[in-house]
Amino acid sequence: MTEFATSTAPADVVRRQYLASAAGDLEALRGTLAPDVEWTEMAGFPLAGTYRTPDGVTANVMEKLGQDWDGWAAHDDTYVVDGENVVVLARYTATNKATGKAIDVRVAHHFVVRGGLIVRFEQFVDTALVRDAMTD
Repeated sequence: MTEFATSTAPADVVRRQYLASAAGDLEALRGTLAPDVEWTEMAGFPLAGTYRTPDGVTANVMEKLGQDWDGWAAHDDTYVVDGENVVVLARYTATNKATGKAIDVRVAHHFVVRGGLIVRFEQFVDTALVRDAMTD
């Protein structure tokens, strides 16, 4: 087991969440989330709302994205860390299954990490670009 795999440093916990998501490892992803996590998808996003519990997050966000999109991925590239706050600048790429339209949109994620677990998440994304890919 590497130091990274067990690190409770906020940026390391967030990075493990992205790696688990990219690998489709929902069990590992749930392992980065606090039991009382609050995960908010932005208003206007297809899955808008706040989800709670690790199972609630993966069932209502990751699994649903997989149902509607091929190759959904969040590409994390820049981390800004201030104590328990981690802001990640990233991109979403995917192809909508219903329309065949691809997206490549910039996104910002704000995580709050306490005790080695993500307790809060908020997404910021250009929802119009995502919705455009979902309509003919």
